[in-house]
Amino acid sequence: MGDALAGLIDLKVEPQSGVALTRQLSDQLRQAITAGRLASGRRLPSSRELAEHLSVSRNTISAVIDQLAMEGYLDVSKGRRPVVATLPSANLIALETDSQRRASLTGMSRWAQQIVRSDWPITEQGRPRPFVPCLADAREFPHAIWGRCLRTATRYALPRRSMASNRLELQKALLHHLVEYRGVNAEAQQVFLMPTAQAAIALIARVVLDPGEVAWIESPGYGGARAAFEAAGAIVQGIALDQCGLAFETSLDAPRLIFVTPAHQHPTGLLMPATRRQALLRFADRVGARIIEDDYDSEFHYEGRPVAALQGFDQSGSVFYVGTFSKSLHADIRVGYVVVPKCFVETFAKAQRHTGQIVSMTLQDALSDFIGEGHYAAHIRKMTRIYRARRDHLCHALSAIGNDLTLSPPDGGMQVIARLGPQLKDHDVCLRLAEAGVMVRPLSPYYFAEAKAHGLFLGFAAWNETEIDAGAEIIARVIRG
Repeated sequence: MGDALAGLIDLKVEPQSGVALTRQLSDQLRQAITAGRLASGRRLPSSRELAEHLSVSRNTISAVIDQLAMEGYLDVSKGRRPVVATLPSANLIALETDSQRRASLTGMSRWAQQIVRSDWPITEQGRPRPFVPCLADAREFPHAIWGRCLRTATRYALPRRSMASNRLELQKALLHHLVEYRGVNAEAQQVFLMPTAQAAIALIARVVLDPGEVAWIESPGYGGARAAFEAAGAIVQGIALDQCGLAFETSLDAPRLIFVTPAHQHPTGLLMPATRRQALLRFADRVGARIIEDDYDSEFHYEGRPVAALQGFDQSGSVFYVGTFSKSLHADIRVGYVVVPKCFVETFAKAQRHTGQIVSMTLQDALSDFIGEGHYAAHIRKMTRIYRARRDHLCHALSAIGNDLTLSPPDGGMQVIARLGPQLKDHDVCLRLAEAGVMVRPLSPYYFAEAKAHGLFLGFAAWNETEIDAGAEIIARVIRG
């Protein structure tokens, strides 16, 4: 037992301190792991041994181990002692020296050099932990039903094989859902299945934009749209938001393509009201611009009736409507889709084939059955109830922090923005939270140019109430210093 306790001999508990024993021990073990005194791969003593060494109950030790496992510091499996996990770097993005970066850029295209220098995408290393945004809870997904749909699709794959890139049965099933729940107005042939929503945005940019043309994005907004437009050679302009969303002005350079998230603005959660939507459609029609409507997580709406998609109000064929199953189902089902204007159907079909942006026919068949049998709509209804409760739980848990962190519950979606006080910088706070075991994203990199505000971008969908409470406690401790 002496070897097993090496490095743990300094652990101490003070029952009279007023601090919970679980808190004392989890803080000490967390610090020992982050400081390297307990190396990754190190197997800890059993809960019985630790309890005897510290003169505490095994329930206390079990609670500490569960907490650190949830935070990603320990790996646990049934019947085996806990193992110190391999921790990600505290940096959100790996840094290079100037000389290393210059050397790595040799032989790259200008576009490749540009994405190397870019701060998008923001990546979290290692296993996801609270509160990674834009992540669905795979634990609540009906895996057995989905597995049956996949097995059925695989069994009949060969007889139904064809040269079509998009399975008509899925186009019809998905369109029926979009018409009923999002107010989309289209025909089945206008629905294209894509490997991801990002792939859809990138292909739209290539179809619509010529190099040197102007494209608008929201600021703050989705970095993937900016990356896609820049790859197409566009001049990208960030357009500020007001209380109604994209605050466009006719005095600006007329765009060829406009990217918006009207149902649940990414990342602020703003809802674009009907008057602003109509004004945007009239403007696009007048200047000959196309619009990408990214409806990335609007399946989940918690207050009142959801506003119908912008595409449903489009009378001039301006709007490309983009969505994804990775948010509404779970991250491993990386299938996106786009409803294109009728005049683009033939062109987009050829562009899809030319670029190889094709989804497996077996996967399309499985999704067709999953939607057609009603499982998709049932899952959305179930998760809407769960996510609403988690949104409320997170907002309540963080409300006690005070003026240094302010947030308003969003009407829908899977994440929330918590604004920081003027003395706090979001990137610094995120690094400190990463060291303490919580993953959040800073708000400032979502701005096109100068950051207008600092805040934390937190996901609540993938985390249950116990995980939310533990993460919120860490956020409160880090912000209060």
